[in-house]
Amino acid sequence: MSKPGSRALFGAVFIGLLASLLSASCGGPRPTGVSDYDHHPEVAAPEDEAPDTGPVTISLVGTNDLHGHIRALPLLAGYLRNLRAARADDGGVLVVDGGDMFQGTLESNLVEGASVIAGMNAVGYAAATVGNHEFDFGPEGELTTPQEEGDNPRGALIARAGEAAFPILTANILSAETGERVDWHENMPATRIVEVAGVKIGIVGITTEETLRTTISGNVRDLRMAPLAETIVREASRLRSAGAQLVVVASHAGGKCEDCSDPTDASTCDDSQEIFEVAEALPESAVNLIVAGHTHRGVAHVVNGIPIIESYSYGVAFGRVDFVVSRTTGEVEDVQMHAPRFVCEDQGAAFETCDAGEYEGAQVVREEDVAEVIAPFLEGAASVEARDLGVEVHGDFPHVIDEESAIGNLLADVIRASVEGADVGLMNGGGIRNGIDAGPLTYGELHRVFPFDNRFARATITGAELAAIVRRTALGRRSIYSVSGFRARVTCRRGEMAVELRRDNGRRIRDDEELTVATSDFLVTGGDSVLEAAWRDGRATVDEGETMRDQIADRLTELGQIRAGRRLDPRGPRIALPGPRPVTCE
Repeated sequence: MSKPGSRALFGAVFIGLLASLLSASCGGPRPTGVSDYDHHPEVAAPEDEAPDTGPVTISLVGTNDLHGHIRALPLLAGYLRNLRAARADDGGVLVVDGGDMFQGTLESNLVEGASVIAGMNAVGYAAATVGNHEFDFGPEGELTTPQEEGDNPRGALIARAGEAAFPILTANILSAETGERVDWHENMPATRIVEVAGVKIGIVGITTEETLRTTISGNVRDLRMAPLAETIVREASRLRSAGAQLVVVASHAGGKCEDCSDPTDASTCDDSQEIFEVAEALPESAVNLIVAGHTHRGVAHVVNGIPIIESYSYGVAFGRVDFVVSRTTGEVEDVQMHAPRFVCEDQGAAFETCDAGEYEGAQVVREEDVAEVIAPFLEGAASVEARDLGVEVHGDFPHVIDEESAIGNLLADVIRASVEGADVGLMNGGGIRNGIDAGPLTYGELHRVFPFDNRFARATITGAELAAIVRRTALGRRSIYSVSGFRARVTCRRGEMAVELRRDNGRRIRDDEELTVATSDFLVTGGDSVLEAAWRDGRATVDEGETMRDQIADRLTELGQIRAGRRLDPRGPRIALPGPRPVTCE
């Protein structure tokens, strides 16, 4: 499958510029007091002698799920400048990322994440872990998945690792064939030790076990994810043996809490979330901190004695934990957690113009050096972003993925209309990343809704298999499946869930009836595990033409206008449930 033509054009124009920017950005600021390291050993080279009296305060800053929003980085760097100044006399600062760095904006996607690496180099990150969406770009260049022998399904990711001034960690990513940890690049180790103000800090990078079903199957089908807790215990022990006084986990597995005001009160946290279950499984004192990601929620809580921070997504906030370490004993004397800090006081304001207020006793000022690094990427994406699709949007299409929505129904309708002969349109909520505001529609706005370079696919399934997808939506806690071409009614009968399906014309869909489903290659090749049987049995195909997004843009242009009120009828939902999700029939 080829990547969109706009990416190819932008990449060709920028190839020389990228080389100069990325080589220059490798000289960006190191985290305060952090020794340099080479890409081969697991342990960094020691720094000059630090003062040998008095405790040291190490401020560990965590970010996650940037998803290409590089406009946030100059402002984040301004906060870090203030924090580094505050720590100049009593310790140092370390910045770690919890993954999903690249996928999501034109300024990132057009250059396969190179702009993100350039910006993060300039900010001075110490390490990052691999997120599930780091696999989305596939081979470096025009392809999004391997098509021929020799196409590397991780080519783009590996290229970005080669440009990074920090390691991208892979502790629990295994080869399915050998069972061994992958060995893709010297800058993609399992762990790394750095030294900050005389304190050795070990960093482990782990990736959610959901990865194999939450990214394009063609790029990960030869991988296996090792259990997270088991991996952390093993690697943390090795880091301690190598002299690490603090162990930090950079985790692309996250949690969800409603209130971050009291780190000791986890009553508003969902204890079924992956990182909380992992933390509960860890032995006492195995690690000192988890920088989480993946769920796009806020966390600043102690679970099983372990501080866990997660700071929403898209660069809107960062997390911080301060460790006071005795220089004589190496023991942690005190820990202070901070709630996620939103970088803009007005959370809806633009990163370039918002008021950040004061931090550590000084006004936060955007770092111009970082702004200069990312500026060419923003300029290169601007013309693509501003392209008018000739579509007038009547009414807002809010971003809603955990219940039926106008935006989800619109995409399901357009998907069904775009695949000839389709009976059903199916859109996964996780693929919808933004809403659409009323007014003229631009390509950039559509890209924010659907940033993934997926292709259209079709699958032949039975009515019973479609009912199973509806049942999964009813039972689920997370995003729903938006549907088109039929209506479903879910009821509880004698403690059992029943699903009735009818076409839009009212005709009932039998369990043995064959239906053609229009959807994405992500779903038919195994994503979310809902259509993988059809793919495995040869009942599904992928259209290797233009991206879904570009074809959706063309279809919307043909329509000329879209009305939110016509896509969502609260009185007649497309999937009628007997109560709130998750539905239980006990």
